[in-house]
Amino acid sequence: MNKNSIKILHTADWHLGHRLHGVSRKYEHECFLSWLLEQIELSHADVLIIAGDIFDSANPPASAQSVFYDFLVQARQARQSLDIIIIGGNHDSASRLDAPSQILSSLGIHVIGGLTRMEDGCIDWQRLMIPLTDQHGDIKAICGAMPFIRNADLAHREVSDAKKQKDPLVEGVSELYQQLFEQIQVYKTTLKLDDSVGQIVTGHCYMVGTELSELSERRILGGNQHALPSTIFNKKIDYVALGHLHKAQRVSDVIRYSGSPIPLSFSERHYKHQLSQIVIRTEKENKQLHIEAIYIPESVEILSMPERDFATLAELELLLEQCSFAPASGDNKTYPMLEVKVELDKPEPGLRQKIESMLEGLAVRLLKISIHYPGQQDPLADNKQYARLEELHPEDVFQQCYQRRFAQPAPEKITELFQQLLESVEEQV
Repeated sequence: MNKNSIKILHTADWHLGHRLHGVSRKYEHECFLSWLLEQIELSHADVLIIAGDIFDSANPPASAQSVFYDFLVQARQARQSLDIIIIGGNHDSASRLDAPSQILSSLGIHVIGGLTRMEDGCIDWQRLMIPLTDQHGDIKAICGAMPFIRNADLAHREVSDAKKQKDPLVEGVSELYQQLFEQIQVYKTTLKLDDSVGQIVTGHCYMVGTELSELSERRILGGNQHALPSTIFNKKIDYVALGHLHKAQRVSDVIRYSGSPIPLSFSERHYKHQLSQIVIRTEKENKQLHIEAIYIPESVEILSMPERDFATLAELELLLEQCSFAPASGDNKTYPMLEVKVELDKPEPGLRQKIESMLEGLAVRLLKISIHYPGQQDPLADNKQYARLEELHPEDVFQQCYQRRFAQPAPEKITELFQQLLESVEEQV
């Protein structure tokens, strides 16, 4: 690689510890991480950025934590000059991620679980400044590692009179990113770095004009009405590595979501899961940015039958007979995961047993049965209220309870207060 360039791999939303309708995704995550180790070596990467939601919950199982830390050790062994940047997401516990950060930093692994404040109440900006070096140890870029911004992170700011008419949450986040950019300039001056050095920032947020997976992505910062505009990022930033949205997508030429490495719901089964590879090359006084998608191989199929709409039991049986599922044998962790969508005239006792009998002896796992009764306007939305308890997020339960009690959606202010309460509880778990 050109000596005046730096290569960055950007990934996010691993959700280690995730279970799809009760089924562990550990095997798929292990396959992805093995593949990622190969990519780090093959690409001769200088930097790996993991943009939040490392874990699926604030209190992940020990097995998920073991997979994560084993990967970090192997990544450093595979490429000793590799800088690794990890930021907390809305699913992560900031304190849990930050706990081993001092030990990991000595290994070139930089963990920013959440924003921290010093005794005077000011944000510790220095902690977010990470120099990115090439294999020779020369600084080629500075990363402003901003983690997921929680409502509590905005509580200390004062809003000017001119901005009181604007959305306070959006304005609060915008001000934090403005301060982050200013701190990068101060840091560059301190290190006597010129403008040839790249400027990278991270984030875990929801941006205007992007596609949200409603079935598996939590609404953050008070809901989707608080989507952030791309103008919160200074135009001089070379690349913005984002997490939160599971579908890889482009916000602008330099603002990207890498997406999740595996489908986290049946609605995400057609996403093109990928790793973003970014090369920043400096030629004299000009910087060139090259972004490439590296597609992640699928380790386990996720299927929905029929692919669209719903089928009667008779039609479903015919569809299953036409499928080429292999006979069941060996470990079932590699078997395809299946959702079947059935249309019924009336409730069908023993429905699951009937469908399982159709699949008997086949190498496939039945995870979900979606039911549609003719006449329903939105079958998927109607069935959502009958989701299994483990599939519900606390905010879903709160909203349903409020709707039933007061016959209207919870007001925005009450929803924000509930989210703040939830964040504080999750941090204590």
